[in-house]
Amino acid sequence: MKKNVFTLILTLVAGATVLATEPVTGEKREVSTEKSTVTWKAYKVTGSHTGTIALQSGALVFDGGQLSGGEFTVDMTTLTSTDLEGEWKDKLVGHLKSEDFFAVENHNTSTLVFTQVKATGKNSYQVTGDLTIKGITKPVTFDLSVYGSKATATMKVDRAQYDIRYGSGSFFDDLGDKTIYDEFDMVVDLEWDPAS
Repeated sequence: MKKNVFTLILTLVAGATVLATEPVTGEKREVSTEKSTVTWKAYKVTGSHTGTIALQSGALVFDGGQLSGGEFTVDMTTLTSTDLEGEWKDKLVGHLKSEDFFAVENHNTSTLVFTQVKATGKNSYQVTGDLTIKGITKPVTFDLSVYGSKATATMKVDRAQYDIRYGSGSFFDDLGDKTIYDEFDMVVDLEWDPAS
């Protein structure tokens, strides 16, 4: 009897190990970095700024037609402003890439890896993922919609979680109208080849 119980336990453990190491099934859709866009909008007491960042690589994973995963890398060196021109644009972009903000020289990419995907409607999902900025990884949750070979996601990112302190009321008092809000918005529009 003891031998049979031991054999059963061994079989269950071996079976669990096989299941745990089984690769994730699903269709991986590589997104087009040329056709996809990442737009940001940041806010301060006296107004806001907008801009873009280019995707370096990215893919969504579908299982039985349902979104099940994803992974993206953005090229922080492409960070730019779209609401300013000339000298003012150069100053803002230079400042955003500096150590005061995203420290692009030492952290030239940021990544997002999906950790949980929940369907909330026919084409809608609530996604939780690990967002890494400046080498710091924190969870983010956002809504994502898929239509054919396109997807759109909107998320709020709290820069204070990534030790981006400049002009932040979370770290400094009495900033007045120089305060830059911690949360900024990102809108991601993805597109991929339907045949991929």
